[in-house]
Amino acid sequence: MRKAFTLLEILVALALTALVLVALNTFVFSMGELWGRNADLRLFDRHVRAVSRFLEEQLRVAALPPNGDAETSPFPVEDVRTQGNGTETLMTFELPQGCRLFVWPGQPLPEVVCAFSIRPGAGLVMLWHSRLEKTFDDQPPRETVVSPLVTEMTYDYYDEGFKNWKNQTTLQKGNQGQYLVPQRLHLKFVYRTHTQEVAIPIPAVSAGIPPF
Repeated sequence: MRKAFTLLEILVALALTALVLVALNTFVFSMGELWGRNADLRLFDRHVRAVSRFLEEQLRVAALPPNGDAETSPFPVEDVRTQGNGTETLMTFELPQGCRLFVWPGQPLPEVVCAFSIRPGAGLVMLWHSRLEKTFDDQPPRETVVSPLVTEMTYDYYDEGFKNWKNQTTLQKGNQGQYLVPQRLHLKFVYRTHTQEVAIPIPAVSAGIPPF
């Protein structure tokens, strides 16, 4: 004759089952929290890579002929008017066919002069307007946000004498007083506690050799 489980054995089994369920529940919630944090980090990394590729693409297009040649830099440094009626000294470049980020008030125009700058609270912005606009000389360029996560943009120069890189917060001048085009743009991305820095190469143009 088989004996049934005693009340004590049933209570012990229920207690063990409850402990297993609590442990499993805790594990599932902790894994979900960990996955959520990693998802933020992965999305942040994807954003940084996407913005970096976009900037590299625009600079490569700007370095193509006829903008780029051995005598004339496709990235002249100029004083650019801003929306607040001030001026900024920025590295400029020209996009013959514009850019997909531009929202035109009318028909899209070619020969778009652009520059990158940082706006506190807004991030990395692109300043742009076409040479063909009647207000080109009278009105400041439009501003389009490229990334709200970029908090700082500096400039990397390669020192041939010391064979090292120097990071500068402003565009530098040469011995003759002319502005020097940096070799890289240095960007700092910040999202909550995550920080990432990237260097965007500025294409160099040589005689008879494509820029890339």
